[in-house]
Amino acid sequence: RRSSESERSERSYAGLIRAMRRAEASMEPVLTTFRDYVLYLKHNLNARAIASLRGELATVESDVAALIRDMEASIGEARRFIQAME
Repeated sequence: RRSSESERSERSYAGLIRAMRRAEASMEPVLTTFRDYVLYLKHNLNARAIASLRGELATVESDVAALIRDMEASIGEARRFIQAME
């Protein structure tokens, strides 16, 4: 009886190991595809972020240029005021 139970346990264990190996073998192609998708998304999101930042950079550069023009105008007015006082 013990021998029969032991054989059954060994067969069950062997079946379990085979099933686990099949599952393990089927995981790698899925994981490879998943990694490819993640890499694709990373590149696209980075490209979008960079494109967005480029748009923001143009806006910031425009705002800074306007600020510099305003500051130069203010400096010019201050110089004229000081010159008029002299």
